[in-house]
Amino acid sequence: MTHRISRRAKVLAAAVGAGALVPAVMAATPAAAATPAVSCTSGKAGLAAKLQKDITAVLAGRRGTVALGVYDRATSTTCTLRATSSYDSASTVKVTVLAALLWDAKKDNRYLTDTEASLAKAMITQSDNNATTRLWKQLGLAKIKGFLAAAGMTNTVPGANGYWGLTQENVTDEQRLLGLITAKNSVLSDNSRSYILKLMGQVVPAQRWGTPAGAPSTVSVHVKNGWLQRATHGWRVHSLGTFDGAGHDYTMSVLTQDNSTMDYGVTTIQNVARVIHKDLVPITPSTAVYVPTNRPSEAFVAVPPQG
Repeated sequence: MTHRISRRAKVLAAAVGAGALVPAVMAATPAAAATPAVSCTSGKAGLAAKLQKDITAVLAGRRGTVALGVYDRATSTTCTLRATSSYDSASTVKVTVLAALLWDAKKDNRYLTDTEASLAKAMITQSDNNATTRLWKQLGLAKIKGFLAAAGMTNTVPGANGYWGLTQENVTDEQRLLGLITAKNSVLSDNSRSYILKLMGQVVPAQRWGTPAGAPSTVSVHVKNGWLQRATHGWRVHSLGTFDGAGHDYTMSVLTQDNSTMDYGVTTIQNVARVIHKDLVPITPSTAVYVPTNRPSEAFVAVPPQG
């Protein structure tokens, strides 16, 4: 995607692609320093142990900090790692922005305007920062916090001073959001849920890395990623995904930081995703799996403050 360049002297945000608009002077909230174990439960015999073993194995030796959440409705399977640790959201918050916009429109019993729909599409499918800023400002913190309260996302803290990419989020709340998007509830209408999934299914090829890696061709893939480098904790690289079809229905959130490069974070997430898909959806040798064909650029992009 293309960002406009700004040379404002005092504030320079280092954001790429998913980009959060970030003031250089702000410090990140560190994730938990400990190294907890992956925890899994399942209604299917042997599945929890297999997932725990395989996820642990692919994370062994990987540098950086990883938090993850998995939920599969078909087998009542849940996996978590650092589920309550907070991370700078980068552009994964854009799913929350869209959900808040639809939630607010539902309260007024109205459809999105053509402008809102155009901004929403650019925000999700291209990770457009300017579109996000416009919708963030339109909603305002009161409505965004209202949605978070209604959604039960009690540990998500909107970024201050318009810096939506510094919203603090954790795996627990992101999994709760994906749960609202993928199952009938009183917060989001069925039309709203379908609309969000539609846009997440139309993300441009260069941004369809992360949690979709290794997904079998028998399931539909919906994704939103975020990536951001800051002076502390290196690269934040995140991926949210929902997957359904052929009797399967599951969600996955992977948040990472302390990555030496963006590509290192992407690889970590995709290693995790591949074993999760393999364990949840056994496939035959002839079944095709999703292989991301593009990696996003690691070039620095200067973007104007959201202000």
